Formats: sequence, structure tokens, C-alpha cells
Amino acid sequence: MIELIPAIDIIAGKCVRLTKGDYNQKTEYGEPLEMAREFERIGFKRLHMVDLDGAKSKHIVNSKVLTQVTSETSLEVDFGGGIKTHTDIEAAFDAGAQMVTVGSIAVTQPNLFTWWLQKYGPDRMILGADVRNGKISINGWKEDSEEDLLPFLKKYVDAGVKNVLCTEISKDGTLGGPAFELYADVMKKYPDLHLIASGGVSCIEDIKALEAIGVPAVVFGKAIYEGKIDLRELIKLNR
Repeated sequence: MIELIPAIDIIAGKCVRLTKGDYNQKTEYGEPLEMAREFERIGFKRLHMVDLDGAKSKHIVNSKVLTQVTSETSLEVDFGGGIKTHTDIEAAFDAGAQMVTVGSIAVTQPNLFTWWLQKYGPDRMILGADVRNGKISINGWKEDSEEDLLPFLKKYVDAGVKNVLCTEISKDGTLGGPAFELYADVMKKYPDLHLIASGGVSCIEDIKALEAIGVPAVVFGKAIYEGKIDLRELIKLNR
């Protein structure tokens, strides 16, 4: 069964969602801890948290929010955004993150990412692969690299990566449906990869369609916050 992972994105200590990664298209949804507690009440076991201030500033900013969530809920949290140095990654783990999502460093400092992968192990490292126009985007989606998705994934799958969070930026926050063809291509090439699809989920049918093409996990947020997904149906899927 597909793993369901709710998402909390943070700006200035608040839970927000952006549209297509645009910081000027921001909707605020309240306190991260209260949202995390609600996800826990519903029955989720896992949470994806993104420090959008950190992604923009190139260092972790909202570690206190992470500590609140990990200390006051039983959710298993994977955390990303602003993890650029050894100090950042240690801060995330010290704040209670079970896993970290790292994307930009895998592009700009591949040797450092590979060292982290060896040091912390593939079960605690998630490769962030955020895609725009077929290229990997970095630094809070502010810059596009020259890295194409599939060769980028091959390099790190060969290095031992097991978990990949792939966001199609043009879909993110739009409620327009996920990038099904993109994820189907990835699963065809790497059928054993624990791929986490992200971006565009608008309804239960989108989740079922991702499961049908073999995607192991999906991250979503806006569809919950705006009531597009029936939580009763989600609970059934989450069992």
C-alpha cells in the first residue's frame, strides 16, 4: 500500500503552502505544532517538514519548530530546507529529525552528500530531486542546475541512495494533479527505489493513480488544508 506523508512547510514559524515554489504566492495555515498534532490524531505516523526560510537563507532557520514537533508528538519526521553544512545536518538530527531531505548539496557538493550518506546511512538520508523543465532545481527552487533528473538519480542510486523525494515544481501547490508520467518513468528505470512523489495531489483519486503506477509513497499538504481530500477516506487508505 502507498505510504501517505502529510507535509508542513514553514515560514517565520508558521505553516504555509506556496504555489510553484513562489514565495510571493503564499497561503498561511496556522501553527505547525497544532497541524502536526492533528495529523497524529488522524493516524499518520510520518511527517515531512520543510524549512522554507532555511532553504532561502541556505542554513536551517526553524529548528525550534522541528524540536517542538518531535518532542510533543510521536510522528517520525523527515526534515529538509537549508541543510548545507555538517552543523546543519547535526542540528536537524539533534532537534529530533529521524531523516533529512537534502537536495542542493547533492548538486553543488556531491562528495559531501556521499560522505553524509555513508556516515548516517541510506535509511536516514533522503535525496531531494526537485524538477523544473527537466532540470534539478536548488536553493529553495531559486536556481536551476544543469543536472537532468534520471542521470542525477543514477549517480546516487549507484552510491547507495534508497529514498528519493521528487517534486515537480510546476505542479506544486496547484492542486492540478501529480506528474504521473515523470514518476512512471522513474519507477520504470528504478523499480526498487523508495520514490516519494510530491506536488499537485488534489484528491484521493490522484493518490490511487500514483499507487497504480507503483509509486511507494506520496507527500501532500494543500489538499488537506483546503479540504479537497475527505479525511475519512484518507484514514481508510492510511490503515
